Amino acid sequence: MGKGRLEAFSDGVIAIIITIMVLEMKVPHGDSIGSVKPLLPVFMSYVLSFIYTGIYWNNHHHMIHVAKSVNGGILWANLHLLFWLSLIPFVTGWMGENHFARWPVAFYGLVLLMNGVAYAILAGALVKQHGKDSLLAEAIGKDTKGKISVVIYALAITIACFNNPMISLGLYTLVALVWLIPDRRIENLVTKKEP
Repeated sequence: MGKGRLEAFSDGVIAIIITIMVLEMKVPHGDSIGSVKPLLPVFMSYVLSFIYTGIYWNNHHHMIHVAKSVNGGILWANLHLLFWLSLIPFVTGWMGENHFARWPVAFYGLVLLMNGVAYAILAGALVKQHGKDSLLAEAIGKDTKGKISVVIYALAITIACFNNPMISLGLYTLVALVWLIPDRRIENLVTKKEP
C-alpha cells in the first residue's frame, strides 16, 4: 500500500491536537498584567506539550518519508500512536489547571511514556516491513535516545507519585530539550544516499 493516506491523516490529527490544546487556554479576565499570572501554569503546560507534539510530528514525518510502503500492521501501529498523542490535550489541561499537582503530572508522564512506546512500535513495524538492511532500519538504529526517554518518563512518573511533581516536570522538560536537538539520523542518511 502507498503511504500517502497515512501521512495525510496523521498530519491532520496532529494539527487538530495542537488546535485543541490552544483552544483550551482561556482569555484572562482583566486587562492588567496581573490577570495573566493565574494562567501561567496553563501556558507553561501548553508550551511543553506543543514542543512534544512538534517533536513527534517532525520525527514521524522523517520516518514515513523514508518508508516505501505500509501494510495493515503499520496502519494500526500508526493509529496506536495517534491515540496516545490525542490524549496530550487532556493531560496538558489537567496538569496546567491544577498547577502541576502530583496526579496530573504523573498521568502526563504516563501519556508521554505511552507515546514513546507507541512510536517504538510503529518504528519496529516499519523496519519489519522494509527489512533489517533497509535505509529506515539503518537510520533508526538502536534508538538509544528513544529508550532512554522512556526510562526517564517511568522514573518521573514514580517521582510524581511520591509527591515531587516539580522534579518530574523537570525530567519531562529535559527529555523535550534533548529531542529538540534535531535527530538527523534519517535526514543524513537520505542526503547521503541521494545522487
